[in-house]
Amino acid sequence: MKRTEAESIGKIIQGFLETEKLDTKMYELQVAALWADVVGQGVNRYTVNRYVKDGCLYVRLSSAPLRNELMLGRSILVKRLNEAVGREVIKDIIFR
Repeated sequence: MKRTEAESIGKIIQGFLETEKLDTKMYELQVAALWADVVGQGVNRYTVNRYVKDGCLYVRLSSAPLRNELMLGRSILVKRLNEAVGREVIKDIIFR
């Protein structure tokens, strides 16, 4: 049996996730979890539900005026969320 150079366990797991196409879902869950950190506790207080599906973050808010205000800054939020994750995960945000 031929020995090869040792690889870190993190590199092996990352390779597995990429091979099985699980890394995308992992990053989508990370974006949803980072929502509170990116928008702050004031906005998060009115967030009822959030999830990512097909590169789109769906956010349900309990305040209509806040929803309208966030719609205006949607592109900035997309950029900040993607920066927080370190890659482009979401392309749009839908506020409900």
